[in-house]
Amino acid sequence: MSGRGGTDRTEGRGGTNTHGSVDVKDQKRQLDHLMTKGDKKPGGGGDQGFRAMARVKNKQPAPVQITAEQILREAKERQEEDPKPPKQKITDPDELAEYRTRKRKEFEDGIRRNRNAIPLWVKYAMWEETQLEFDRARSVWERALEIDHRNNTIWLKYAEMEMRHRNVNRARNIWDRAVQILPRVDQFWYKYAYMEEMLGNVAGARQIFDRWMQWEPEDNAWTSYIKLEMRYNEIERARQVFERFVQLTPKVSTWMKFAKFESKHGSTTRARSVYERSISELGEYAHEPELLMAFAKFEERVKEIDRSRAIYKFALDSIPKSKASELYQSFVAFEKQHGDREGIEDVIVSKRRFQYEDELKEHPFNYDTWFDYVRLEESSGDADRVREVYERAIAQKPLSSEKRAWRRYVYLWIYYAVFEELTMKDAERARAVYKEALKVIPHAEFSFAKLWVMAAHLEVRAKDVVSSRKVFGRAIGVAPKEKLFKSYIELELQLGNIDRVRTIYEKQLESFPANCRAWTSFAELEQSLGELDRARAI
Repeated sequence: MSGRGGTDRTEGRGGTNTHGSVDVKDQKRQLDHLMTKGDKKPGGGGDQGFRAMARVKNKQPAPVQITAEQILREAKERQEEDPKPPKQKITDPDELAEYRTRKRKEFEDGIRRNRNAIPLWVKYAMWEETQLEFDRARSVWERALEIDHRNNTIWLKYAEMEMRHRNVNRARNIWDRAVQILPRVDQFWYKYAYMEEMLGNVAGARQIFDRWMQWEPEDNAWTSYIKLEMRYNEIERARQVFERFVQLTPKVSTWMKFAKFESKHGSTTRARSVYERSISELGEYAHEPELLMAFAKFEERVKEIDRSRAIYKFALDSIPKSKASELYQSFVAFEKQHGDREGIEDVIVSKRRFQYEDELKEHPFNYDTWFDYVRLEESSGDADRVREVYERAIAQKPLSSEKRAWRRYVYLWIYYAVFEELTMKDAERARAVYKEALKVIPHAEFSFAKLWVMAAHLEVRAKDVVSSRKVFGRAIGVAPKEKLFKSYIELELQLGNIDRVRTIYEKQLESFPANCRAWTSFAELEQSLGELDRARAI
């Protein structure tokens, strides 16, 4: 049958012929359909059908990659330079007048557009200066000052213009006006005084500095005033300036400069007096390592070794250890050079003391360091220092509630009590130490039998057996331990109180009925006493 699709084609829109090839009319029909579909999309053009068909088959990167940086660099290299205006040579007065008129009009127009553009005012005035039109330049500067009279640049450029052209009186007037309006701008004062000094008017420069000092400026201003006097060998005037300086700004650095000045240009007595005045007038603020170290080194330079050593020791006692490391090193060097064997040993002890303090600042619960620190102080023989270290050590109570964390800590209390009893021969203090130690330990969680036993033995050595028995009785009631019973039994046996020993054994067997050693010891005791029936019964 012949039909629309033909006899050689299968039914269907996209069929193939008998030879397997696609019909050209069907391809065209599909293409028209896609284009028509693209035209019907709202807002879409006719090319959207083509974009729908376009697919990139090769997605590999191009062999030559071009970066944005490379594009920008090439654009910059190929950019043409801005054309420069040609140089203009003026040979005629009328042409010069025309040029000046044109430039002035440009400047005035720029200022009219933006009156606050200070760089434009400066450029305008400096251009008038190059034209040697000084009256016009001054007029521009004055107009600029009316716009912004607090601008430092305007005053500086204005005064420098007058100085360049040797208009001294005009420059003085400008500097006077500047320092009256802006007295806190140090640069004005410096340049004003420098100008007077360069002109040889030292009295005028001194007067400027005196006016400036009434405003109590920074330290550099005072130093400049002193250097001015020193350049003309006015020692007494410089000393008077220093006196005003230290009164108005009483600081460590100020007094040190004054003392250095006196040691260089004055006498030893004057310099020592300055150091002593600084310590008395500054009060607690004088306890700075820089000042005291300088004082000690001054005494060392003038061969006053004892004075220097006393200052070093005063400084080390009054200054916090965290700030005295450099001071201490200086003291060590001093003692090595001028000290004897005992003095050097003291320095070594001080050095180790500083080391221990630094370690304990970082690790306050390092009890081994506390033990070493205590032994160091005990070797020095200063009881007050030893007690202070012990008190600081026992204040570092362990944070953990485990017994192993308390073992080293408890020995601090024991060593403290032994020190008071054996070294200081003060049994009452030792008793108080044991009492406080027993209060600190949490007996509900754990206890230390050694501490109870040593507290009881202290009472025995003090010939107070009753108190010793009370300590043992309290220990057995609070924290019964085999070691406590054993020590209590040994004490009563030494005293010959057999009945008390039997009572203690019975109490121990009540507390620890499964303790074979306690049963055996009790039986052996009765056997040694000849009480065979009692031994057999046990």
